[in-house]
Amino acid sequence: MPSPYRAIFAAPGSKGFSAAGFFGRMPLSMMAIGIVTMVSQLTGRYGLAGALSATLAMSAAAVGPQISRLVDRHGQARVLRPATLVSVAAVTGLLICAHQEAPDWTLFVFAAAAGCVPSVGSMIRARWAEIYRGQPRALHTAYSWESIVDEICFIVGPIISIGLSTAWFPEAGPLLAAAFLLVGVFWLTAQRATEPVPHPRDHHTGGSALRSPGLQVLVATFVATGAIFGAVDVVTVAFAEEQGHKAAASLVLAVYALGSCLAGAVFGLLHLQGPASRRWLVGVCAMAVSMIPLQLAGNLPFLAVALFVAGLSIAPTMVTTMALVEAHVPRTKLTEGMTWTSTGLAVGVALGSSAAGWTVDASGAGAGYVVPAVAGAIAAVVAFLGYRRLAKPVPTREGQRERDYEDGAQHVA
Repeated sequence: MPSPYRAIFAAPGSKGFSAAGFFGRMPLSMMAIGIVTMVSQLTGRYGLAGALSATLAMSAAAVGPQISRLVDRHGQARVLRPATLVSVAAVTGLLICAHQEAPDWTLFVFAAAAGCVPSVGSMIRARWAEIYRGQPRALHTAYSWESIVDEICFIVGPIISIGLSTAWFPEAGPLLAAAFLLVGVFWLTAQRATEPVPHPRDHHTGGSALRSPGLQVLVATFVATGAIFGAVDVVTVAFAEEQGHKAAASLVLAVYALGSCLAGAVFGLLHLQGPASRRWLVGVCAMAVSMIPLQLAGNLPFLAVALFVAGLSIAPTMVTTMALVEAHVPRTKLTEGMTWTSTGLAVGVALGSSAAGWTVDASGAGAGYVVPAVAGAIAAVVAFLGYRRLAKPVPTREGQRERDYEDGAQHVA
């Protein structure tokens, strides 16, 4: 490991909670694509598969910030364990109904209940923020590391989920994802020494973290960004099936995540000048432009190369986003603020996967890549329109912390 990454793990307990976070985040890359693969195998209906994936994502988007708000008030251990048990029970019900060919409405009910899943990535980043508060260089490296872990999940997760569901039995992918969630969350919450100190209700005056204008811009942009990810997942599975190699979809999506992983690893070592808001805008625009070559994909090798290049802009943009959240949201609402960005992604994934599923059913997989291209264009437009809010952070009850961070970030991230 390069020395900056080694340095952040000098903090006691950091290796343990980061490792637990890896397992807890595996469902993020496995569950949605696992449901798409499972339902498409059992019914042959990509529209239904995309709609169920969208239902799961929308439910997580609605419930996730509320769970994180409770975490900020009562602590991770008290909130995450019961929420995880509800989600795992709902996933189990979904798989049973799918296997028994139950009516479609039962699948949607359990998919909605399964959305009661905690944002494990936000919990891990909140622990890093607690350890390295006031040390922007170390925090930048920590956020970069967690983006690398995210992408490793997206490299390994789809391969496992799609591979098991196609080679073993259709429900295998989502089933293993639920097991990973259970193990990861209970392992994480057992580590109390690094858990951020909860803040009682009387410290949460002023309403939701989403009242921050800067956070509103980040979330709105991430809705469109999430649509890119959701659409790419669904269309790639369908494209691989049209090419006669459905199982290869997991490898192609892994290449997409690999590009992001490598970019994130390098980004964590850089000390770039200039405000974080400007780098974020460049990253969003790069993601939008990278969707254009997908329209020319005629075979899986070309698609894999195009997705690898597209992935290069993802992790740096995500790292910068987390830094901006930390800059624009009060410390007492940090977990909630980070979860709102995940919520934006989840809403986008829901919209993108659903739109892509119906497009594939109507016009074929080749036409489906129009959906992420349109989503990328929308993300760029929203980012441009909201850039001023990010470039000029507003003071909070904690004083000028946001402005101080922006000044420090110019010499760090």
